[in-house]
Amino acid sequence: MKKIISLFLLMVVFTAMLTSVAFAADEEITIGVFEPFTGENGGGGFQEVLGVRYANEIYPTIEVGGTTYKINLFEVDNKSDKTEAVTAAQSLVSKGVVAVVGSYGSGVSIAAGEIFAEAQIPAMGASCTNPQVTFGNDYYFRVAFLDPFQGTVMANYAIQNGATKAAVITQLGDDYSSGLGSFFVTAFTKLAGEGAVVAQEQFQTNQTDFKAILTNIKALEPDVIFAPSSIVTAPLLIKQARELGITATIMGGDTWENVTIIENAGADSEGVVLSTFFDEAEPATAEAESFVTGFKEYLVANNQPDVIPAVSALGYDAYLAVLTAIKNADSVDPNAIRDALVTTEFDGVTGHISFDENGDADKNMAFIKVVEGGQFKFLQTVTIAE
Repeated sequence: MKKIISLFLLMVVFTAMLTSVAFAADEEITIGVFEPFTGENGGGGFQEVLGVRYANEIYPTIEVGGTTYKINLFEVDNKSDKTEAVTAAQSLVSKGVVAVVGSYGSGVSIAAGEIFAEAQIPAMGASCTNPQVTFGNDYYFRVAFLDPFQGTVMANYAIQNGATKAAVITQLGDDYSSGLGSFFVTAFTKLAGEGAVVAQEQFQTNQTDFKAILTNIKALEPDVIFAPSSIVTAPLLIKQARELGITATIMGGDTWENVTIIENAGADSEGVVLSTFFDEAEPATAEAESFVTGFKEYLVANNQPDVIPAVSALGYDAYLAVLTAIKNADSVDPNAIRDALVTTEFDGVTGHISFDENGDADKNMAFIKVVEGGQFKFLQTVTIAE
């Protein structure tokens, strides 16, 4: 009888232990992933998502208040479209996410910003660089540098390499393209003088023929053409410029660091110069060193080229920023996470990250790369003092 009672008690204890373990394992939180999987920014959005997914694989759980939470990702496609972005943002709110990561593309990030702010859910931008993403929005932060800085970096590079005349081509209605182009114009004019920007041309979304624009530009003989645009548009612009015999250096922003541009533009992409956030050959932190090794393996396992896009590194850092804020808040409440982000600091893949009063990362360094031999080759880092 005693043996039966003892066995029964043992079973009760064992069952209680299993229940306890199961309960702990069932504690979950969800981070929203707000990115374009389709549309003109779908390629870049997917690269950014890979960084977020890998970060979640490396840091799948978090301990808060003595409880271990499994972190789930809930991904939505904003389709590179401002209207669709609002719908996608609303679906994240309905899902009850504790924070959001994204988006690739400033326009969709700006469009969704008010939705996140009204719901009091913090959003962490990865590569969205237009100042309007965070300006006036207490719930939007970002780990990337801003377009005023990026535009100044590219203008400085052009001047340092002998350019005295520049042409600028931007996409009408696209916040990233028009914003970055405008900042380049301001910086280049300040450095080279009034009239140094000899042309400012615009094109429509989904436009594929740029020969009229480029013909006008060719007649003005600029030394450089700065054309911040999408991955889809870039190779068309590059090829058509070279077909017209334009020999000016063609320059782009961070969106151009994508191997599909080289694949689609072919030999015409040789000599193209761009600014970006990260170089795998120059890991700045211990986190970066481990990321480079592990993420390359992750890319190969997912049938991707083993070249690390800067936006993947930023996606990883955006996830880390949210994770660090949750630890600092010791809470899974969205408002507590938002408040913790204000003072959050950590060493990410793209360097040491902290946030200013607007929620923007305190960064003053960019990487300049050139297409050489069919690959992106590191040229130099550029640091601009505030």
